[in-house]
Amino acid sequence: MLGNINAVANLAVKDLGAARRFYEDTLGLSPADTDCEGMIAYRSGNTRINVYQSSFAGTNQATAVTWAVGDDLERVVAALKAKGVSFEHYDMPNTTLTGDIHVMDKMKVAWFKDPDGNILNLVNE
Repeated sequence: MLGNINAVANLAVKDLGAARRFYEDTLGLSPADTDCEGMIAYRSGNTRINVYQSSFAGTNQATAVTWAVGDDLERVVAALKAKGVSFEHYDMPNTTLTGDIHVMDKMKVAWFKDPDGNILNLVNE
């Protein structure tokens, strides 16, 4: 029923101004819609990410958004690091850490957080 319909990620934030600076200036996303009070919709490829103000911001402790960046993983990690993004390091079975990139066989992943602690990641798929 929903297999051919694009999905939208929703991220709760406390400070919409700080989130705007992070998602636009640091990650380079472009606003798709700012007409809704308390929310900014961003374009990311052919999808959208809704960033909205909520008192529940920062309570999710799981990955909220994944970007599949393919062979550009190392370049994107370096570019974000140059903009001040700190990457998370997790102790996971059958995983080695190479710099800020977790390597699991052929899959490579780098995790980071937005200003409200939403966990975001980049993957080489």
